[in-house]
Amino acid sequence: MNAQTTLPACPHRHEFHTSSPLAEQRTRWALALTALTMVAEILGGTVFGSMALLADGWHMGTHALALGLAAAAYWAVRRYAQDARFAFGAWKIEVLAAYTSALLLAGVALAMVVESVDRLLHPVEIEFASAIAVAVVGLAVNLLCLWLLHGAGGHEHGHEHGHAHAYEHGHVPHQHQEHEHAHAHAHAQGDAAADLNLRSAVVHVATDAATSVLALLALLGGLWWGLGWLDPVMGLAGAALIALWAWGLLRETTRTLLDVTMQDPVVDTIRAAVHDVAPTAQLRDLHVWRVGAGRYACLVSIAQAPPAAAQALRQRIGRIPSVVHLTLEDWPTHAVDETPYTPTLSAGELP
Repeated sequence: MNAQTTLPACPHRHEFHTSSPLAEQRTRWALALTALTMVAEILGGTVFGSMALLADGWHMGTHALALGLAAAAYWAVRRYAQDARFAFGAWKIEVLAAYTSALLLAGVALAMVVESVDRLLHPVEIEFASAIAVAVVGLAVNLLCLWLLHGAGGHEHGHEHGHAHAYEHGHVPHQHQEHEHAHAHAHAQGDAAADLNLRSAVVHVATDAATSVLALLALLGGLWWGLGWLDPVMGLAGAALIALWAWGLLRETTRTLLDVTMQDPVVDTIRAAVHDVAPTAQLRDLHVWRVGAGRYACLVSIAQAPPAAAQALRQRIGRIPSVVHLTLEDWPTHAVDETPYTPTLSAGELP
């Protein structure tokens, strides 16, 4: 029977993202307003026969679902902030919600294309004056929701603290590793663009507002000049706009979920720091990934560095505001020159 060694718990937190309470609160308010207006527009579009108004109502319905996902994601991040199962906190729950919202937007765009083409082929009579009144209400609600969400990301203020640990592993003869773990929380300000969950909510409301404007233009054209074909055409234009914004949100959330970060500017900053502090050192390995809105963790492995280079490099990278978690491996010259790198398992990782 193999004895299992229990490693002591890590003395510091690995949660580097704090959701904005203001963003969560205003997202809930926007959800309530959007749900009420959704019902009004779908009913109005059905009664008055407006494709543009119906499309706006359906679009707003998906926004209500997306805003609900955003609010639920904020709650889940708070709920699981201290859950040890998450290596770097539960922040990516927000990113996953934003990714799902992007898929919803793409689905709405496709549905609008199908319905608008059908209305072009099979026109229906529209009660323009009544439909315009409902569209104006929908636009007003969208603008109110945008005002609520604008700047709701708040500010995140961190504090600086550091932890350093050194371990020696004797699994390979004449070889040892020194691990230095440094955590630095610099004062960082979060913004709405960095909060992908909030951004997804803003994108949904903004596309809904744009669709409302297009619906009004189509309805006014039909009322004043008898251009009934404008209604489905504006539906197609709205679908193209929604698809464009959905693609942008989908691309960014996918990059974050898949840790596509090695081309981010912070990587060049870290490489420059290594070169400046230890120009003769060999950069054996470098991994950088996001652990929060505008925050990164990184692992740097160097070899053939001067004796004091590791400490100097840790301090230099620790001053980069966006780097909040650093693992630095300093390989002694004799070990690197003669022995290839062989990964080892700690006691807690034994099968």
